[in-house]
Amino acid sequence: MPASLKGIRVLEMSQIMAGPTCGLLLADLGAEVIKIEKTPGGDDTRRFLPPDINGEAAAFMMMNRNKKGIALNLKDKDGIEIFKRMVKHSDVVLENFRKGTLEKLGIGYDVISKINPKIILCEISGYGRTGPYADKGGFDLVAQGMSGLMSITGESKEKPPMKVGAPITDITAGLLATSGILAALVHRNKTGEGQKVDTSLFEAGIVHTYWQSAIAGATGESPGPLGSAHPLTAPYQAFKTKDKWITVGASNQNTWLMLLKAIDRLDLQENEMFSSNFNRKKNITKLVDILNSELIKKTSDEWLKIFDDHGLPCGPINSINEMFLDPQTIEREMIIEVDNNKAGKSKAIGMPIKFSKSKTEKSKGAPNLGEHTKEIMKIFDYNDDQINDFYNRNVIL
Repeated sequence: MPASLKGIRVLEMSQIMAGPTCGLLLADLGAEVIKIEKTPGGDDTRRFLPPDINGEAAAFMMMNRNKKGIALNLKDKDGIEIFKRMVKHSDVVLENFRKGTLEKLGIGYDVISKINPKIILCEISGYGRTGPYADKGGFDLVAQGMSGLMSITGESKEKPPMKVGAPITDITAGLLATSGILAALVHRNKTGEGQKVDTSLFEAGIVHTYWQSAIAGATGESPGPLGSAHPLTAPYQAFKTKDKWITVGASNQNTWLMLLKAIDRLDLQENEMFSSNFNRKKNITKLVDILNSELIKKTSDEWLKIFDDHGLPCGPINSINEMFLDPQTIEREMIIEVDNNKAGKSKAIGMPIKFSKSKTEKSKGAPNLGEHTKEIMKIFDYNDDQINDFYNRNVIL
């Protein structure tokens, strides 16, 4: 079976993370993703240094494998004409510019939808294309703050605000965009119509507040940060052992009893303070003190073995390098090695979705700036003389 999106062509006019995350997943699903980079310089992530591998930015290579690369000057009228020709023979345009940028270039949706009525334009922005903030630029840090995420991340309200360690609104916006594009492709298969898909970092942050928004909506009070604990169940958090930290997920009555058996504290079953999830949450400080006094007696490996034997959800707190070496990571091919023209071999995160029938694309390294420009120009029926003229006039790179 071919990859699910084989035959779909995506023009990725985005940079850094949100758009490239979407393009990366579409490429893994089989789409031909052509990354259109600005001239000069290309995607800003190329300058996110260090670290680098033989001069190539590790960050850029991570986000842009499996894509073809063209460097195109969209401030030149011929560059715009090249883009329009590409649109005519493509399925999706993916961009993360500020509102109005494509319109100023003369390639807004009203223009490209006339060139190709089946085109799907996916726009990823800071706040969405409507509303009072539509004209503002967006960054993950700002979106995490405004969406409420930073108010629920960290140890307590008394500590400084803390963002999630990963750029979670960027990544989630890319995943939401992917879902939107796939839905738009289904709609197009049914109706023949293209359309616009619009999502944002702000909305990507909000969707991570499901539990906390449920609490605020029901009580009128905004919950604060709880460290690693859960806002609705207990005990469900990280605990210190004799040597390290582990996570324990005793989130319902069944797993609570598993935990008591595993730590040999069945007496707590009779304690009214801990008899239900409601009571455990109400008395969470006392509960955590008791569990800490027990878990500090053995090492992490010892407890994880005991908990696994009892069927209790638990796990180590891995560093990134430890995650690389985890046998589950290896079995699921989540850390892979790809070849890049200049950098040689580099590590990348693999495809996180597996299929029983559809294939996913074999991973290729991220393109060098303009690596596939000539190849791509020929795909769109430009001849050698035209291509050389464009090179000489810096329309392409």
